[in-house]
Amino acid sequence: MDKIAVLIPCFNESKTIKKVIMDWKRELPEAQIYVYDNNSTDGTDVIAREIGAIVRYEYQQGKGNVIRRMFREVDAECYIMVDGDDTYPAEYGREMVDKVINKKVDMVIGDRLSSTYFEENKRPFHNFGNNIVKKTINNLFKSNINDIMTGYRAFGYQFVKSFPVLSRGFEIETEMTIHAVDKNMMIENIVIDYRDRPDGSVSKLNTYVDGVKVLRTIVRLYKNYKPFQFFGIIALGLAVLSIVMFIPVFVVYLKTGLVPNFPTLIVSGFVALGAIVSFFSGLLLSCIAEKERREFEFRLCLLDLYWKIKNEKK
Repeated sequence: MDKIAVLIPCFNESKTIKKVIMDWKRELPEAQIYVYDNNSTDGTDVIAREIGAIVRYEYQQGKGNVIRRMFREVDAECYIMVDGDDTYPAEYGREMVDKVINKKVDMVIGDRLSSTYFEENKRPFHNFGNNIVKKTINNLFKSNINDIMTGYRAFGYQFVKSFPVLSRGFEIETEMTIHAVDKNMMIENIVIDYRDRPDGSVSKLNTYVDGVKVLRTIVRLYKNYKPFQFFGIIALGLAVLSIVMFIPVFVVYLKTGLVPNFPTLIVSGFVALGAIVSFFSGLLLSCIAEKERREFEFRLCLLDLYWKIKNEKK
């Protein structure tokens, strides 16, 4: 088991990968540096291997698939995840490691948005999207995360080995953040400098396609982690719609004793039934979600036991 593992997911980063690896060797000489190549065609893996990185491969395309492979294969006391595009300075690595190892922080987030991101990033819709995602998650999950989609993070062993990676692409950072918030894990932000990609290095993130995927991920995880609130909102909307449809019919009935709009009354009744079903579905699923949280805490205890046994064998 490594003390510190630097994990670098890569797809066609030949222009920057050498500098990234050398920076991390300088800042954390005791760390093992893993480059996971995701079907690069520009020799990224060859360059990384030549300067001493451990190179492994993930053939399913997508950053989420790469991170799933990393988390399964690498055992370490502290993990640092960083992109291979040289946008994240390695100088903050030591501070992040200290928080994970000495303060037992589960996830340290490299916060770009509180420093130079908006000046360095030349893609205005990326800036807008980051703000939308941050505000949405913080409001829905009652959290205080400054940068949801940063690719610069540090993790403890427990987080890496208990995090179920479901996303395939760039929505993985959003999934990590929501998982940590929902499971009451210890999270800290570190404000970092951000630098835009150097000339010739191209971002693989599609602002619109990946932005839609991120928003869909937020909705999906809100439904899974906060089912009572999710289905409660639906139930409330249906209940209001049912009442709006029912009131005119009821007013006419009070005045005349007749019900002239039976179709409206029937639809109103079915909508009210939908509201009731949605409410109790949310109630039932919230009990299941609470049970899953208790089981998750039990799994963390098993991970602790496994960790102690593994260290004793050393």
